[in-house]
Amino acid sequence: MPTTDVGLTTASRVSVFTRATFAAVAMAVGLGTAGAVGDVVHTRLGIDGFALRLSVALTCFVITVPLVVLLRTRVDRRSLAGLGLGTRHAVRAFASGVLITVAAAATTFAVGTGLGWLHWGAVEWPTLVTFLLANTLVALLLEAVPEELAFRGYGYRTLNARLRKWTASLATTGLFLLTPAAASAVQALVNSLLGGPVRPLTFAPPGEDPVSYAILLAVFGFTLLVARIATGSLWTCVALHLTFLTVNRMTLLGDARNAGWSAQLNTPDAVLLVPAYLLLTALAFVVLARVRGHRLGWRDRGPEPAGTDTIRAR
Repeated sequence: MPTTDVGLTTASRVSVFTRATFAAVAMAVGLGTAGAVGDVVHTRLGIDGFALRLSVALTCFVITVPLVVLLRTRVDRRSLAGLGLGTRHAVRAFASGVLITVAAAATTFAVGTGLGWLHWGAVEWPTLVTFLLANTLVALLLEAVPEELAFRGYGYRTLNARLRKWTASLATTGLFLLTPAAASAVQALVNSLLGGPVRPLTFAPPGEDPVSYAILLAVFGFTLLVARIATGSLWTCVALHLTFLTVNRMTLLGDARNAGWSAQLNTPDAVLLVPAYLLLTALAFVVLARVRGHRLGWRDRGPEPAGTDTIRAR
């Protein structure tokens, strides 16, 4: 049989769902194992603070990223550039992710402040700068890079090669929502093997309402996919993810994170500002795509291009 564009394009739906699920499992294994390692390091060695967070982040990164890279390069035999990791406009794509997210958050928080929902504390600049440096490193290693590579990179690209964009987006978001619970199960299993504290299985972080957390996670995942489709670059998603985490931890969670700046929520309604600025971010990327003459094409598929890295038919 001659070589044709048969890689993921002609793969069955079961095949692409399986491949995308493998990437989600890689993320769950990395995140859950990292959490268990953190538990053991803390209880047995007494390590805490930034050193503990960095050890957890590094563990997650060195497990998840190589697994997803192997899926793409060895199993699929395709280039990483096809996941939106091209370097030609990487800086511009990353900058757009940061600037648009910051602008949307600033606009939304300004409205919330005007409504009296938020009250801002004083800025402690040395503490804030230290927090930004530490948070950026940890967030990139633990969440922004591995999660974007696994979901909006490999997962979405694999699904979209066979499915329409809206279907691939729904499936990617579904896998994204299932991962926290899967990671919790992995953490419990690894902790039992390492002799660490076995925690109850959870979906949401401590103190978070599971339903509200699921809604926020879905909105977040949708926004990241809009950015991915609008720009074609995974670097935009990494930047958006990092900025989202930084903004929330620096402001709404500033006191708990010792960020050097924080906002006091004067009403429970203030939590709605977070999904609001995410949706505003998504809208801004849609407008940006229109301005650039880029058609989002939610009903389109994105077959892998034929080339030297195309999987041969068997």
